[in-house]
Amino acid sequence: MTSSLAQGIPRHSEARSAIPATSRARMDAAIGLLAARRRAWAAVGPAERVALLDVVLADLLAVSDEWVAASLLHKGVDPDSPASGEEWIAGPMIALRNIRLLRNALADVARLGVPRVPGPVWTRDDGRVSAVVFPVSHWDRLFYSGVTAEVWMQPGVDAAGLGDTQAVAYRDGRAPSQLVLVLGAGNVSSIGPLDALYKLFVENHVVLYKAHPVNDYLGPLMERAFKCLVDRDVLRIVYGGAAEGEYLCRHPGVESIHVTGSDKTYEAIVFGAGPEGERRKAERRPALIKPVSAELGNVSPVIVVPGPWSAADVRYQAANLVSMLTNNAGFNCNATRVIVQHAAWPQRAALLDAVRALLARVPARRAYYPGATGRDSAFRAAHPQSERFGQDVDGGLPWTLVPGLDPGERGDICFHTEAFCGLFAETALDAADAAEFIARAVAFCNETLWGTLNATIVVHPRSLAEPGVREAVERAIGDLRYGSVSINHWSAISYALGVTTWGAFPGHAPDDIQSGSGVVHNALMFSRPEKSVVRAPFRVWPTPPWFVTNRVAHRLGRQLARFEARPGPWKALGIFATALRG
Repeated sequence: MTSSLAQGIPRHSEARSAIPATSRARMDAAIGLLAARRRAWAAVGPAERVALLDVVLADLLAVSDEWVAASLLHKGVDPDSPASGEEWIAGPMIALRNIRLLRNALADVARLGVPRVPGPVWTRDDGRVSAVVFPVSHWDRLFYSGVTAEVWMQPGVDAAGLGDTQAVAYRDGRAPSQLVLVLGAGNVSSIGPLDALYKLFVENHVVLYKAHPVNDYLGPLMERAFKCLVDRDVLRIVYGGAAEGEYLCRHPGVESIHVTGSDKTYEAIVFGAGPEGERRKAERRPALIKPVSAELGNVSPVIVVPGPWSAADVRYQAANLVSMLTNNAGFNCNATRVIVQHAAWPQRAALLDAVRALLARVPARRAYYPGATGRDSAFRAAHPQSERFGQDVDGGLPWTLVPGLDPGERGDICFHTEAFCGLFAETALDAADAAEFIARAVAFCNETLWGTLNATIVVHPRSLAEPGVREAVERAIGDLRYGSVSINHWSAISYALGVTTWGAFPGHAPDDIQSGSGVVHNALMFSRPEKSVVRAPFRVWPTPPWFVTNRVAHRLGRQLARFEARPGPWKALGIFATALRG
């Protein structure tokens, strides 16, 4: 889930900060303090870290109501509306789940030396090792019925040696702890905190966290939630915008950087801004010689496999697609940006009509993220045929669909630029049958669309029962060059599950960084993952809590967050009682 750091990047405007910028003297002092604690932090064993995460879990839960209330106020979302459930799910719920799973993995490291993989580990026909990481528990089987997830490893990892690639920061001879600058994201409240925890507990570094100006109002709450880490002097939180970010990136005391933002953010950090930065990029001559890990967004595709869909199937999948766009007002890196359909599928038009009908009913949202109006205007200028749904509200934008794009126009703005607002497009490919369509859709996504973060395939179970289609889907999963590939479920689930990885497909050079480098979340601490693969039923019941059609999402979100902090049967019963009303 991405945002652009306010680092002087043209794609996003500078945000106004709610908190005064930290002075350079105080930033220097924080860096000195953290640097002095690197060796001591590296020596802290997994059992002691488990105890620390137990404290973090309790303290984050204690501030979760304030956390969500502040986010809703800033984003202009009525706390009594179902849409407020988004902030519970994408904020405290995901954060609490991730912390709990990381805590359990460290308990395994203390006891066994490595995190325990909950499912089988096997070697695919292509030689890649796959580890089944989800479901983790009987609670997962209950709440995510029929959902499974695997992490595929990069070539060269064998099944027998998989454990050697886990928790490498806790092995003898491990690399020394570094001082890492984490540049927080402004759109989704769990991104920055979980990025910081990944660097602290998976990679064993100390962290200087710069809050994003868009949501720096959460910084004081993060300080309370992570107080035990602040008290140990292994985490410091600072504030500011472009000037402070540039100062910290180039500070000699900062040894590596992690950023969630746009590719332009990354390029400004690594090569510099303006014409000089462009020259350096063209010459592959970085201005900054430090390791930089990054999650940089995506033009996220959804491949719709033609099949025998009923009218109810069409309505359900329209809700699935619309939810992928409208969640968080469209300010998600994993939001659907291009729907890829079969040109001759008889239900292509019906699906689009169902999407239109639902978009017309979804209330417009405040366009809280800087630059949204300009980006929306640029896309609509390129496509005057774009369709608008809903009325402009104070500070908001209507939803926008751009149907019928020519897939051969590789330079289309919808194919090479992440809209990062409430806009998506649709295109269709010619093919003789479903299997050929799938192959062509994979080639289109890999070769035409920008980014390698996440992709979704929607396929009917009766289609999967056909051997040719099933084989084509399996080939597609392997061939799609994305860090997360999901069947039937919005691929944002790889961000949410905790045990899956979240990040770009590996191998991008700095001068063509695409969706970034490295991964986060990854509670089982794999050091050489290639992609995460999630498989889910075509339709689920009750209505998923993230669906825009769920009428009780605001109640479910709070219940799910409390459950993830400490699962229990009575909480589960309450969740099911609420879910049945959705």
